[in-house]
Amino acid sequence: EQNTAADLKKTPLFDFHREQGGKMVGFAGWSMPVQYKDSHIVSHMHTREHCSIFDVSHMLQTKVHGKDRVKFMESLVVADIAELKDNQGTLSLFTTEKGGIIDDLIVTKTDQGYLYVVSNAGCADKDSAHMKARLAEFKAAGFDVDLEFLDEALIALQGPSMSQVLQEGLKEDLSKLTFMTSTLATVFGIPGCRVTRCGYTGEDGVEVSVPQSSVVELTEKLLANGEVKLAGLGARDSLRLEAGLCLYGNDIDETTTPVEGTLVWTIGKRRRQAKDFPGADIIVPQIKAKTARKRVGLVSTGPPVRQHTPILGPDGKVIGEVTSGCPSPCLKKNIAMGYVDATFAKHGTAIQVEVRKKAVPATVSKMPFVPTNYYFG
Repeated sequence: EQNTAADLKKTPLFDFHREQGGKMVGFAGWSMPVQYKDSHIVSHMHTREHCSIFDVSHMLQTKVHGKDRVKFMESLVVADIAELKDNQGTLSLFTTEKGGIIDDLIVTKTDQGYLYVVSNAGCADKDSAHMKARLAEFKAAGFDVDLEFLDEALIALQGPSMSQVLQEGLKEDLSKLTFMTSTLATVFGIPGCRVTRCGYTGEDGVEVSVPQSSVVELTEKLLANGEVKLAGLGARDSLRLEAGLCLYGNDIDETTTPVEGTLVWTIGKRRRQAKDFPGADIIVPQIKAKTARKRVGLVSTGPPVRQHTPILGPDGKVIGEVTSGCPSPCLKKNIAMGYVDATFAKHGTAIQVEVRKKAVPATVSKMPFVPTNYYFG
């Protein structure tokens, strides 16, 4: 459903985006920039070659407090939170009792006495209700746990020159902050920021949680460096697709299981053995038995492939559907992901996609399509 502009929520950078020439569109109930003065392609390539700022303040940031916080979080997600080192994070999934995916999220086990959780804007109401319902159960059972929903802004600085740009505003040595670790820091003179080395572009990058009152100042200080440009949702989507990353609501949802979505790696080994996460009775047997359909990557040439494009077998029969697709600015061909009958899921399988009623040749491809450049130290 298209929200009218008046109904859309605004991030603390809303006015700034408009001043910078941001073209605003509705996304997950928020008014967000789809692009700025640069074209989507220029912005995409700038992120791969230099670095870009993305406003991700629409995402839900939560702190989980209390001595039973790990037990609480593990009752909701598939990850082994207990085994995380201090200030280490992991991608995880909220799952339903039926094995579907409620949302994907990042959980960081801070050394500050809380878990720091970032989940998707489009699922914010559902996620917070889900966590609050479980919180009530835990409190009733006498466990020590509390939730705090943050109103901090969140910006992502993504691209190969991120560390040289950010290091100028940090006392801490960024070379010690590896992929999926987090630290509290003063950034360009702004205290109380949380810097987490992650992002959704496949490049080295950070997400910085910053008080709302200081986010414009921080963004301006970063943009003062010639390496940095603003980027919008258009580039964010093509970058994450090249990196083989799922968009919740497109590529994974409550009708897909982690096994169908090829996200088994997010399920902790101990959690598999204990079968103690929601939907484990359905999900764990699927790991061995395989599923009837599987998420795969696809490449093709010719007309672009979009969400809901039918995927056809060599004989022209429908074997699945595209869930995300775009022309890849880096590869100069079409990339997509979608679900196919498992018999066609092998890398290199020749299949077809139906674009405007015509069958176009395509090939099942490994993901990521473009190699990722995460920083592991």
